[in-house]
Amino acid sequence: SPEFKAKVALAALKNEETISELASRFSVHPTMINSWKRALLDNASEIFDKGHKSRKQNESQINDLYRQIGQLKVENDFLARKLGS
Repeated sequence: SPEFKAKVALAALKNEETISELASRFSVHPTMINSWKRALLDNASEIFDKGHKSRKQNESQINDLYRQIGQLKVENDFLARKLGS
């Protein structure tokens, strides 16, 4: 799970235990620990930029939903006219 990976990567960053010790403690291959640690370091700045990106995602999602509502309204009106005649 992402929570487990974060926990292991943070433990690796603390340098209180060697990667081998962490691998045996968490029953994970040392290569995986190193890759999770690298991923955490590479993507750490995104944690602080999360609010900005989520707002952009929400706006995009809202625009898509409005577009779908418009399309469904047009289709509904068309079908209502065809059934009415």
